[in-house]
Parts: sequence; C-alpha cells; structure tokens
Amino acid sequence: MADAQIHPSAVIEPGAQIGAGCQIGAFCVVGPQVRLADGVTLKSHVVVTGETSVGEGTVIFPFASIGEIPQDLKFKGERARLDIGARNRIREYVTMNPGTEGGGGLTRVGDDGLFMAGCHVAHDCQIGDRVILVNNASVAGHCVLGDDVIVGGLSGVHQFVRIGRGAMIGAVTMVTADVIPYGLVQGPRGHLDGLNLVGLKRRGASRAEIAALREMLGGLSHGSFRDGARARAAGEVSAMEREVLDFILGPSDRSFLTPRDA
Repeated sequence: MADAQIHPSAVIEPGAQIGAGCQIGAFCVVGPQVRLADGVTLKSHVVVTGETSVGEGTVIFPFASIGEIPQDLKFKGERARLDIGARNRIREYVTMNPGTEGGGGLTRVGDDGLFMAGCHVAHDCQIGDRVILVNNASVAGHCVLGDDVIVGGLSGVHQFVRIGRGAMIGAVTMVTADVIPYGLVQGPRGHLDGLNLVGLKRRGASRAEIAALREMLGGLSHGSFRDGARARAAGEVSAMEREVLDFILGPSDRSFLTPRDA
C-alpha cells in the first residue's frame, strides 16, 4: 500500500492487494481477493469484490459494482475471475461480473476503455482495447467485442454474439447476431448498414482499402456470408479484407447481421 490514500470510512478486507499510489475514496469496499494495480482510483461508494484484478491507472466512479457474482442461475459458486486492464474509465453504476465454469471462468476487459454510466458487462465476456460502451448499454454473457468497438446508448448485445474490431453499434439497438469488423449496425432490431466509415478514416484506412471493403461487403450480401467468404478467401485480398473474412469463417454458432435488403 505504498503511498496509497485510503479514506478512513473505506473497508479494505484482509488479503486485498493495493498498489502504490492508489486512491480509495469514502465508503468504498474492497474484497479479500481483489488486486488493485498501481495508481488505481476508486472515487467513493465503489464495491470491488470477488477474484478481481484492476489494471494500472484505471478510475472507477461512485456506485459501480465490480466483480459481484454472475447473473446466471447456473452459477454455483465455482472459482471465477474478472480481469480489468489498464487506464479504463468505469463510470457511475457500471456493473461487471466474473466468469462461470461453463464459459471458461474468466471475464476479461482490455485497456483504455470507457464504460459510461449504467453499463453492464456480463459473465465470460471478452472485451478488447479502447472499447466504448455508451450510457446504459448492456453486453450479455459470453460475448466477444474486438478492439475499438463502440456500442451506442441503451443498446443490448445478445449472449454469445461476436462484434469485430472497429465496428459501431448505433443507439437503442438490439444486436442478436455477429457483426463483421468495421461494420455499422443500426435500427431497433439491428441490421448491417454498411461500414463504420468514420472509424476507418480515424484508423488511417486509405480510400482504396475502404473501396475494397465496400465491394467485398456488397458481394457477400447476396447469399450466405460464409459461402461468399470462403469463395472470396480463395483469392488475393488486402489485409483488411482478410481480417473480415477470417472473422466470418471463425468459430461461431450464430448467424451474421446483414443489410436489411440482403
């Protein structure tokens, strides 16, 4: 606890590991299996419990509940973990749950994410780096979100769904099937509405790369995504196209969101 600042009203249970320079505010509760890396800040009224690790420089805001048991009736108290990466911003009333035996026992959150007020990350999720969940977005169990994904406010992601890197989900959208990398999803019952062009440009994608992705997406939309991807993968494609094709051909029991008229 070198140089840690802990408010007198905070409860730090025996066994908790508190890194150098941590700041733990009023009325926080830190459980006995919790590990806070250097420079973690718990603002006030934060509960961190279970076998939970929080990475360096992460800030957790008031009334967040981190590491409580999964909202899964199959959970029987088995060992399960929640690993949160570095420099995340976890805002008010956010909930994050550890894994379950049926899902590998681990929920993992990457680095540099922003989880706005009221968001939920369920058991066994795998969340990449630089992910943004806007206010009251909820991600159900066993989901995989790639790096740089944005999920809009009041949106929900169905269990076992994969969302590829750089995809963007609009506000008030229900995502019930896999979303290709760099896809743009909108609508109350989400459908693929092209590419996340803003995100691609921010990542430095060239016009040629974006045009190739558009052309490929148009070809895949006429029939089975997987059949089209297999045929396309047999030819010469760019690195970005290969990433999308590998995602489509990867292991999943779910279908894919497609354009509304596909």
